[in-house]
Amino acid sequence: MTSTLNTPTTPTPESTATTAGAKAHARSLAGTPTDSMPVVPATDWPTPPSDVDAAALTWAETVPGGRYTTKVLARGTRLRLRDLTGTACAHLLLWRAGATWERLNVADTVKVPWQAYLTAGHPLLSDQGRVLATVVADTSARHDALLGTTTLAQNTARYGAGEVHSASPAGRELLKLAAAKNGLTPTDVAPSVSFFEGVRVDDTGGFDYLGSAGPDTAVDLLLHLDCVVAIANTAHPLDPKPAFDVGSLEVLAWRAEEDLADLLARAGDRDPEYARAVANSEDAHRAAH
Repeated sequence: MTSTLNTPTTPTPESTATTAGAKAHARSLAGTPTDSMPVVPATDWPTPPSDVDAAALTWAETVPGGRYTTKVLARGTRLRLRDLTGTACAHLLLWRAGATWERLNVADTVKVPWQAYLTAGHPLLSDQGRVLATVVADTSARHDALLGTTTLAQNTARYGAGEVHSASPAGRELLKLAAAKNGLTPTDVAPSVSFFEGVRVDDTGGFDYLGSAGPDTAVDLLLHLDCVVAIANTAHPLDPKPAFDVGSLEVLAWRAEEDLADLLARAGDRDPEYARAVANSEDAHRAAH
C-alpha cells in the first residue's frame, strides 16, 4: 500500500503548555493516521486487497522498519505479509494460543518436509509435530528458515546500536517485547523464520545472501490452530548494507475458514510428512473443542 498518510503539524509550546491545551491538541489529532499504527477496527482499513472482503479483516497494520507487532489469531485465519518497499524483513514467531509451551520449531520446519527453503505449500511446524500454519501463497520466494533474527551484539557491532529504542533495533530484542505482551519470557523466544530476505546454502556449507525480490511482494500464511503471532520488521543478519535500512511491512489478516477446509480436504494428497502433521493438528483441535 503506497503511503498517503498525513504528518501532524508540530505543536507550538503555547498549545500544550497547559493540561487543557495539551488535551485539546491531542484530541485534534484523533483519527489522523500515521505509518505505524493499526487500524481499529480492521474492517476500516482504507485499501483492502481486491481478493479480500473488508468485512472479514481482523488485523490491519503497517509496521515501519525497526518496529514490531503481535496479535492472537484464530484457527482459519489467513495472514498476509507484504513488503511495501523491497527492504522489509519480517521475522516471525508463533506460539499455540492457550498452550504457549508449544511453539514454532524452525529445525522441524526445515527437517520434516525435507526442504530448507520456504515457499507456497511449506508447513510451519511446532515442537509437537503439529502444523501451526501453512504458507499458501508467495510472490517473493526470498525467505530464510536457517539464520534466525539479529541480536543485540550483532547490531551493535554492525550499526553501533541494537537496543529496542535505538535507530537499529535487533530482532531478538523486539521479539522479546512482543513475547512479554503475551505473558511470555525471553526463554520463550526461540529461533524465528524470516520473510522477504532470502539465503541459500552453497556447496561449502556457507550462506549466500539473496536479498529481496523487490517491492510489493507478499506471502500468505493459513493458521491451523489458534496462535500468538509476533513479527519484528528489522534487518536480516546477513544484510550487507552498512547502514540500517528497513522499509515498511503491511500486515493484514482475515477470516478464511473455507480456505482451511479446502486445504484440509487436500492434505491427504500431499506428502506423508505433511499429512501426518496436519492430522496431529486436527487431533489437538478436536480434543480441545
